[in-house]
Amino acid sequence: MKKSAITLVTLAISLSLASAGDATKKIMKELHKPEDAICKKVGRGEATDADLATLLKAYEDMSGDTPAKGAKSIWMEKCQALISAIKKVQAKDASGTSDFKKAVNCKACHDMFKGK
Repeated sequence: MKKSAITLVTLAISLSLASAGDATKKIMKELHKPEDAICKKVGRGEATDADLATLLKAYEDMSGDTPAKGAKSIWMEKCQALISAIKKVQAKDASGTSDFKKAVNCKACHDMFKGK
């Protein structure tokens, strides 16, 4: 019985670690990298309300990921900056797009959080 419990706990931990970063990888691949990516539309001021809602949900999901390296607390701060900027863009706040451009600094996050 004890061996089964240990096996289940080990399996749960393995699955948890395997899924860490999945939302982030999907966001980068689908919402940041393509030429017509939603991220790029936001930066150009061309994102629709649906685009903004999609990106907001994605960033909220991403904030639940655990970075490959770096402090989770700083990861959360950076995710919250993205979320806040998208909410400003949704509210038609003039500072939203510039806040988003600052928050979406890919290199800064990759240097700090991306594993090798």
